Amino acid sequence: MAVYVDFVKIPYRGYQWCHMLADSLQELHDFAALIEVDPRLFHQHASYPHYDITVQMRKIALEHGAMPADRRTIITSAKKLKAELQAGAKADSN
Repeated sequence: MAVYVDFVKIPYRGYQWCHMLADSLQELHDFAALIEVDPRLFHQHASYPHYDITVQMRKIALEHGAMPADRRTIITSAKKLKAELQAGAKADSN
């Protein structure tokens, strides 16, 4: 299991932002809590579930064991998270 951060730097409200994903939703949320990422930065309904984190938070994530990831790794992780989220939603509706 792993947590990943990408290399993008999206300017918004005076900060530069990137994305944090993981191999599972539980791992992603646990890691976000560990490095004190505000839960409101989780984007469940985006094209894929992820946390937006600032470039400064990215540095903290890397110091705590997150791995820098290329686009292919991010997309693979994103697909896993989306499938897990959808499976959970189906189970909740039954």
